[in-house]
Order: sequence, then C-alpha cells, then structure tokens
Amino acid sequence: MDMLLTPESDGKTWRLTDLLGRSMGTIVQKSPGDFVLEPEGKAQETMNALPFHGYKSLDDVLARIEKHTRGVCRRV
Repeated sequence: MDMLLTPESDGKTWRLTDLLGRSMGTIVQKSPGDFVLEPEGKAQETMNALPFHGYKSLDDVLARIEKHTRGVCRRV
C-alpha cells in the first residue's frame, strides 16, 4: 500500500493518506526520539500487526510501514 506523508503545521504530526486521499492515520512525535503511529480507517486492520509506539525517528516508522505493507511512503 503506497501512502503520502504530509506534515501538519505543529511540526510534530504527519498525516498519512493513501493515493486516493483517504486518511490512513497519523504519526506523532511525542518527545525527541519517541514517535507514535496512530492508524485509522482501513489502515487499522492493515497495520494491526505493527507496534504503534517505540519508534526512534520518523524514518523508523516509515521503514516499518513500508516493510509491512510492501508499499512506499512518499513525503509531500
């Protein structure tokens, strides 16, 4: 599943959408070195096997999503 990653204005939240524009959730930086994946919609089922927290960087979260979904996450 390919997804687009768009930063929110707060600088600590990134919105995940599929290529059709449907929301797949968010990635939130809770503190330096602590990123949390918050899937929503159809992504909840797809990403159910992934840990939702414990990521050290945004790139760590994206790499895990890409490996699990066999897709590509593109930054917008």
